[in-house]
Order: sequence, then structure tokens, then C-alpha cells
Amino acid sequence: MVKAGMKPESAVLERNFNLRYFGKPITLHGVRKWLIGESIPPYDKIIVLAEMLNVPPEELTFGLDIKQQIKESRVRWDEGIGYQEREIFEAFLALPTPQRKIVREVIQTFAKAFPVDDKTPGKPRH
Repeated sequence: MVKAGMKPESAVLERNFNLRYFGKPITLHGVRKWLIGESIPPYDKIIVLAEMLNVPPEELTFGLDIKQQIKESRVRWDEGIGYQEREIFEAFLALPTPQRKIVREVIQTFAKAFPVDDKTPGKPRH
């Protein structure tokens, strides 16, 4: 709210939100619950809040670090697979849905039969 030029007060957010939202107005108590994290606004209200505060909606829903976490996850994924695995994934994605289901079941069966040791990634427990 401060970055958007507003006083960080429930009454200020309530007034500004209700001026922009065309549905049922939010109460002061409802805004207070948002601010202290007791409730999360529904998606249509998050969109209005995001526009009002000039932040991406996912930041309001998931927090400031979500984009960085997604980026780090993608980097780990990209570093963890080589061209052969990428070819396999592309071939899998090209399969019809029934065949994908069979391949998934086979992989899940192998994963259950050969669980990975959490302390040594890639090393089976057996």
C-alpha cells in the first residue's frame, strides 16, 4: 500500500477498493482480515487489488518470492536433464492420451519399486 502511495490502514484500503470494485462492497472487517492474513480475497477481488496496488496478482496470492522460486525451480529442472531426456519428454508429449497414461503408470511402478534415497539424489535405497 505504501508503494502505491496509500496509508497502510484498513479504512484507506476499504475505501479505495470499494471505489474500484463493482460487486458487493467489502467491509472494514473483511479488509482487516485480508491484511492480517486471516482470509484471502477471491480471485475477482485480487485482480482489482493488484490493479489498484500496481502489483502482479500472483504476488498478492503467493508472496513476493514466487517468481524467483519458479525461476530457480526451472533452472534446477533444466540443469538436471540432458538432451536424451528432453527427447524422451518430447516423445512422451507427442503420444496420444491413452499411451501417455500407460507410460506414466510404468514410470510410477518403477519409482515405487526403486525408491530414491533422499540423502543421495539419484541413488536407489536398495
